[in-house]
Amino acid sequence: MPELPEHGSPKAARILAAAGELLLSRGCKGFTVADVATRAHVGKGTVYLYWKTKEELLVGLIGRDFLGLADDVTARVTADPDLARPSRLCSDMLRVGAEHPFVRALQHGDDDLLGVLAEDPRSVRLLDTLGPEGVMRAILPVWRANGLARADWPLEDQVLALQALTTGFIALSANPANRRSPAELERVFAESVTALLGPERATARQLQATVTDGLAYLAKARATALDLITQSAAA
Repeated sequence: MPELPEHGSPKAARILAAAGELLLSRGCKGFTVADVATRAHVGKGTVYLYWKTKEELLVGLIGRDFLGLADDVTARVTADPDLARPSRLCSDMLRVGAEHPFVRALQHGDDDLLGVLAEDPRSVRLLDTLGPEGVMRAILPVWRANGLARADWPLEDQVLALQALTTGFIALSANPANRRSPAELERVFAESVTALLGPERATARQLQATVTDGLAYLAKARATALDLITQSAAA
């Protein structure tokens, strides 16, 4: 398992913390390595010991937010296996995803915060692998196989419909004109997922199989994201 620089270096940890604060407050366009070094109380050259370029540092920062999301969802499903049901997992992932600022920024296409990073292939891969939409899309066949989603509809069409539903609620939650509370949006989204996928008829054994397969997917996706962000660290 690749090791992240901050696990063995307090300096790298300070650099990441400083970079995250600056990116959130200034956005990508106002972000400089020199300012990161000043805030982290290290020399500019020290930053480059761990990350070869500004972009590598930023991609690594975004990737860590996705790792945090994966860890949060894994812990929540492990503690409450019933959360693996579509009506609960879909709305829960949107709520937990919103608590991770860089995941949320990629979901919403926030160019002010992320700039060109929003279109970076590595960012796109992170979103497709560990973003809420990506996880739900990957778990849909598991739901179908275990009585948690209707299986009388072509899978690709069902994937598209779930993606469209999820995208719509993500956009609505970010729309200032929306008058519904987050709790109301979450409730309606959960009901919409059930209307789309059908009633959840899983037995206890099927639900446990869903949990097992879902956690396995999250572990594999997390490993993919970890490999991607460690490749951005300086050798």
